[in-house]
Amino acid sequence: MAIEEQTIKKNEIDKETEEKVEESIKTEEIGKKSFIIKMTIIFVSLILLLLCTIFALVNINSNTIVKGVRINNFDISRMTKEEAMQKLNAKIKDELEAQIKLKDEEWSYEFVANQIGANYEVEEAINRSYNIGRSGNVFKDNFVIAKALFYGINIEMDMKYNEEELENIITDIKSKLPDAVEEVSYRIEDNKLIIDKGHSGNSINEEEVKKLIIDKIENNDGNPINIEMFYKEASDIDIDKIYEEIYVKPKDAYYKKEPFEIFPHVNGIDFNIEDAKQIIQEDKKEYQIDLVITEPEILTSEIGEEAFPDLLSAFSTKYDETNKNRSTNLKLAGEKINGKVIMPGEIFSYNETLGKRTTAAGYKSAAGYSGGKVVQTIGGGICQISSTLYDAVVYANLEIVERHNHMFLTGYVQAGKDATVSYGGVDFKFKNTRKYPIMIKTNIKNGVAKIEIYGVKEDIEYEIEISSTVLNYISYKTVYEENSNLEPGMQKTVQGGKNGCRSITYKIYNLNGVEVSREVLSEDTYSAMNKIIQKGPEEVTVVEEPENIEEVVAPIEQEDNTEDNTHDDVA
Repeated sequence: MAIEEQTIKKNEIDKETEEKVEESIKTEEIGKKSFIIKMTIIFVSLILLLLCTIFALVNINSNTIVKGVRINNFDISRMTKEEAMQKLNAKIKDELEAQIKLKDEEWSYEFVANQIGANYEVEEAINRSYNIGRSGNVFKDNFVIAKALFYGINIEMDMKYNEEELENIITDIKSKLPDAVEEVSYRIEDNKLIIDKGHSGNSINEEEVKKLIIDKIENNDGNPINIEMFYKEASDIDIDKIYEEIYVKPKDAYYKKEPFEIFPHVNGIDFNIEDAKQIIQEDKKEYQIDLVITEPEILTSEIGEEAFPDLLSAFSTKYDETNKNRSTNLKLAGEKINGKVIMPGEIFSYNETLGKRTTAAGYKSAAGYSGGKVVQTIGGGICQISSTLYDAVVYANLEIVERHNHMFLTGYVQAGKDATVSYGGVDFKFKNTRKYPIMIKTNIKNGVAKIEIYGVKEDIEYEIEISSTVLNYISYKTVYEENSNLEPGMQKTVQGGKNGCRSITYKIYNLNGVEVSREVLSEDTYSAMNKIIQKGPEEVTVVEEPENIEEVVAPIEQEDNTEDNTHDDVA
């Protein structure tokens, strides 16, 4: 038994020893494998780190934007900042000069995005694009670069625009709707309060149309915007509200020297509100209510030259004095703005100052532009005064609030230097951004319309220069119209053709004869004025049918290629 027990114990010891040896071998093998894995991981990590570092350094030292980067979905991969700036600006320029058209079934309206001051922060977007993969953090940069490479990165560039200019476009659209609604309006002419009752008619959802316009500018596919008009009832006349808005007590003009400040006179305005309530009970389109105008003892023009000692600017245009009706309109418009004082921060409105152009106000029928043609219109020609004033205002370095170019080129100023107006529609407005009040003085006689702006010179006075350049011309077409009053075969030119153009105008700031800066004053498009030729009806020749039709020889018609190159300007 003792021997068996010893044998068993020996076997157990041998087995235990064997297991320990095996375990030791396994542990050693695991250790070797672990070491190999660790070394492999370290080696691979070093390789990856080295590659990432090289990848990042290559990108950092490159002067191009990484592959896969876009701005508003426009690919600028591998471009330098200068190349991206040039190509993106060219793309945006085309977009902002494209026509935006609104229409319904029987009406359309066109304008370009530049008219609302639409633009993008191109430089800021390109800087953001260029900085992708250049943060200085190797791992972060490589992740972003890889993301751009495989998935792409798009930088959104928001469009900015002038809200007031957009409002002007909306106002113009509303005024040109077929059978547009006209709300109650009023004006003061001499000693009369004129109230226009207005009438119900078509209107649009302004906020919805604004959104459609902005969306179309950002994503212009060339298709027109379909808008919906709706019928709107005109508001009733609120005579109490009108009274509150126009009633004022007379105030004398005066000025202070230290600090220098001018306070213009204010005419007292009043009317009998009970009489007015009786008058507006009548069913009329327009109501005239007598005003009580009370002048103060001291007028602004009477406080002396000390109040407006310096000539800030002057501008003149020529007109045909033999055209009596047009000359009358120019002189009336000039009288309306003569002596007008605009306080610092105040906005001048040409339409508000002149009021509605009517025969009762003394305006005559003269040539003007309408519907793509030269037509006779009441008050025709007064845009020459608004244009002359516009240039004088720019030379006086005042802020332009609203200005629109004509449909066609004018004969009295260069492209980019005109300002068209239409009562109830487009207006010319400017703001007195100077420290002191200004006064407008006009002199319309002997074929010259001259406008001067007086005030007080400031410590730094820039010498303003206006530079206008025609970018390209737009050729006119010849249009033929039937006129049954003409003899058969006769032709009559009723409107000469005139080329249109695209122009850019700069406002240049000079100091002591040296240019210090310049800015784009406007970019304008003038349509070509078609040449219109009226022709009489075609002659009808009765020919007896011959017995043998093969004997008939048709006469050869010759095309008339005669071209009349006369250009008729609205002077």
